[in-house]
Amino acid sequence: MPHYDQLMGLALAEAARCAPAGDVPVGAVVVDPSGALLGAGYNRREADGDPTAHAEVLALRAAAAAVGAWRLDGATLAVTLEPCVMCAGAIVLARVARVVFGAWDPKAGAAGSLYDVLRDQRLNSRPEVIGGVREAECAAVLDVFFAGRRGRPETADGGIG
Repeated sequence: MPHYDQLMGLALAEAARCAPAGDVPVGAVVVDPSGALLGAGYNRREADGDPTAHAEVLALRAAAAAVGAWRLDGATLAVTLEPCVMCAGAIVLARVARVVFGAWDPKAGAAGSLYDVLRDQRLNSRPEVIGGVREAECAAVLDVFFAGRRGRPETADGGIG
């Protein structure tokens, strides 16, 4: 499996694709246990007019299409921002083995910040969670985006999904 820093580099490259539509720059990739890329996605809520078009959901859809099944047993999902509740639910339902994320999201995060859906003992699947990978770099991408939108400095904890 590629090193987590390398996976986050792929996710950051996906996040950079958000700029044309003005979507919040979040990117995600899914790899199989050997590290082969199964799917990638970036936020497309604005571009598609779809509230569910989060990077993680789009990456999971692409990965499921690539393997021909909804179960992504053994897969790792890397994403630049801590998943929200919706994305965490999709990750659990897809049976992803591991989630690696960059920036924490204390206003909407569901991997330990605000909620901890991914490790909820009541659920039938609980992926390993590794947070803070290339955290400063992932947060900086968000900071620049929000500073440009609001015309003032902003932090990565802006409560986005």
